[in-house]
Amino acid sequence: MSDWLAPDVIASAPGRVNLIGEHIDYSQGFVLPFAISYRTTAQIRRRDDQIIRIRSQQKIRDEITTSISDLTPGSQGGWERYVLGVMWALGISEGVDIEIDGDVPLGAGLSSSAALECAVATGLNNLFSLGLDTKQLALLAQKAENEYVGVPCGIMDQSVSIMAEAGSALLLDCRDLSTTLVPFDLGASGLELLIIDTQAHHALVDGEYANRRQACESASAKLHISSLRDVDISTLVTSKKLLSNEEFMRAHHAVSEMARTLEAVAVLKRKDFVTLGALITQSHISLRDDYEVSCPELNCAVDAALAHGALGARMIGGGFGGSAIALAEQGQIKAIKSAITDAFQSAQYAEPRFFTSLPAEGAKLIKRQDR
Repeated sequence: MSDWLAPDVIASAPGRVNLIGEHIDYSQGFVLPFAISYRTTAQIRRRDDQIIRIRSQQKIRDEITTSISDLTPGSQGGWERYVLGVMWALGISEGVDIEIDGDVPLGAGLSSSAALECAVATGLNNLFSLGLDTKQLALLAQKAENEYVGVPCGIMDQSVSIMAEAGSALLLDCRDLSTTLVPFDLGASGLELLIIDTQAHHALVDGEYANRRQACESASAKLHISSLRDVDISTLVTSKKLLSNEEFMRAHHAVSEMARTLEAVAVLKRKDFVTLGALITQSHISLRDDYEVSCPELNCAVDAALAHGALGARMIGGGFGGSAIALAEQGQIKAIKSAITDAFQSAQYAEPRFFTSLPAEGAKLIKRQDR
């Protein structure tokens, strides 16, 4: 920690890609994400006072100093609010020095915020011997983002960042946080999942995310159900007259996406990647048309990928920017990258970035140094 004292604990947590199941975690649906190899690391040292010092290796000159008594939900600030929110949610009452480092691309829809929250939560849980299990940590990290930062996200990102295991996607039931590991080895079938960062950076605190969640909750209330998990697509269509057009569109995405996610698990188990690709593309169309969270750059990436051989492609993450994924044969990846780059250049968009990752492990403690 350079001029700072050596850390007592070091913890890290990954970003994620959601294979399918987008914008349904807050409707208590099923999602199928996996952790990626890009991670955020938190080095934490206990202090003998109530001062909190935070800095990032990426912003080394921007040290933030505050105190335990100033931990207030909704307070102004930047990225450090995700760290402070976790401290508040975990009920930490002693000062700490926290230094952040990592390589999860920011604003790319790969959940850099959850990686940050979960790395800090894992480190603090160990440092202060809180004894919290993985479900509790995920819920508290979500609470930090919901109540302290003010982003009404669901539970998916924090859960996969903490609970993921290498080599598998994680089928997560967002109602009870039960999980099922689903083997996800594309390489053995000659396939690859390309991650396309459009570099159209998004921000979820502008109200658009909250508006969609509110529409889903309003639809549930009008249908007299606890969440959209409790209605099937035929009943929803029959009940359309009870909803506004916006509520119906949002609910239609949520209900159909839950069905697609469970079908994706079934086809993965039998390695039917053609059907998986079709489901992934259907997800994008639903997000684009019913949920209206795509953007021109995301649509361009998906269309170019599909036109040049991808089995399926869709936007991922909160939307309004960020990343897309394309499932393709390994031999097609180079041509797909080139086609997307050319399409972006023709449209005068920022140059896209490309990543790939095998399913990685979740949050972990790297080091503990007892005083």
